[in-house]
Amino acid sequence: MKLEDFVNVMEDIAPRSLALDYDNPGLIVGTERRDIRRVLVALDCTCAAVDEAVRQGCDLVLTHHPLLFKAVKQILPDSPRTAPVYRLIRNGIGMFAAHTNLDSAEGGVNTVLCGLLGIVNEVAVPPENICRLGELEREMSFSDFARIAERVLDTKLRAAGHERMVKRVMVCGGSGGSEYPLAAEYGADVLVTGECKHSEALEAVQAGVNLLVCGHYETENAVLKPLMERLEELTQDVEYILFEEGTPLRPL
Repeated sequence: MKLEDFVNVMEDIAPRSLALDYDNPGLIVGTERRDIRRVLVALDCTCAAVDEAVRQGCDLVLTHHPLLFKAVKQILPDSPRTAPVYRLIRNGIGMFAAHTNLDSAEGGVNTVLCGLLGIVNEVAVPPENICRLGELEREMSFSDFARIAERVLDTKLRAAGHERMVKRVMVCGGSGGSEYPLAAEYGADVLVTGECKHSEALEAVQAGVNLLVCGHYETENAVLKPLMERLEELTQDVEYILFEEGTPLRPL
């Protein structure tokens, strides 16, 4: 399909208007290839991801996390920040990202998280509508819910808060520890997120919100397969290749 048609499909899935102001979604690296036949889907556009895209003969890399959040004055092949961009351009491969707009979208990161965790009747939480709030199908202990989250997300999580029965849950994949005031405001028993600062954990518990910190990669990577499945339904003559590099943070 044409590149511009692919961009329009992604706009339908994760409208750019849903992105936060600081974000950099959309077509970040252009390509002279107007026909898109093969797309590598990854959480991050790393050098390893680009090398795999080259090996697989891909025309485009589709990621959740964007490149070039901050302005750069040089694009160098050996700079950690710009090496992936250099390799993309050198190989004529485009790069597209859907970030906070995919977090917010129906069927996006936090919708998928709710489904995995057994959270029903989930709704977007204003004002930014990134977080999702819902209820467990049955009330359970905090420890039991933590074990479920650890299993379905294939992670080693960290927990904060007191042992109690929980039912109302807010989710925010990625770095969502700062969202605990919203969780408290909307009466959530638990906030499930990927990252949380020490001070945020202390304040969340003081505010009466338990925390499950499940890993940035683990809470966002789950969206990739459902995203690929939606793209396969909405596009024709395009092959999607999943690249799961894993988290750089792992136990020794």
